[in-house]
Amino acid sequence: MSMFGDSLDQAVHKAFTRPVPKSAGAQMRYLVRQLKGTGAVAGMLRISRRTVERYVKDQIRKPRPDLARRLEAEVRKRWQPQIRARARERAATTDGIVIDTRARLGYTAPVGTTDQDRIRHLTVALPPRYAARLFDAREQGAGDERLREIAAEALRDVYFQDGGRRAGSLEEVRFTDVEHIEFDL
Repeated sequence: MSMFGDSLDQAVHKAFTRPVPKSAGAQMRYLVRQLKGTGAVAGMLRISRRTVERYVKDQIRKPRPDLARRLEAEVRKRWQPQIRARARERAATTDGIVIDTRARLGYTAPVGTTDQDRIRHLTVALPPRYAARLFDAREQGAGDERLREIAAEALRDVYFQDGGRRAGSLEEVRFTDVEHIEFDL
């Protein structure tokens, strides 16, 4: 599971203007239209072409749990691409992105100071340049480790250094033991 990546995807999904199809038949019909044929859908979902056709005709209504998860994930990935692109563009150019996290955050500091590593709950608005970097990294298939590095750098600049007004010599923020992470546009 990709905690950071999934959270970024969830933030973009909140921008959808129409609900994602709920029934297996509707989801399968949508994928067949998107991929222009039952063969491509069957290969992607690792099921037979005949099974896809039976879902399309509503002859099968309830997929087994692993197929239901894959089907839902593939539909969400393709749902409303223009809306998704507009939301990412707006976050990367004007609005920025909000990160809400509960994790171990801090940097090297004398023991007992407030900046020592500890579990913190932060909700911080990040500027558009960090939203752009996060979305670009996600598009290029970056893993959670890379997304965590970008988020840590953003928190260093915005939260710990307050845009350069304090902690000027701070080089690296540790961002570990993530209990919760949520992005919002």
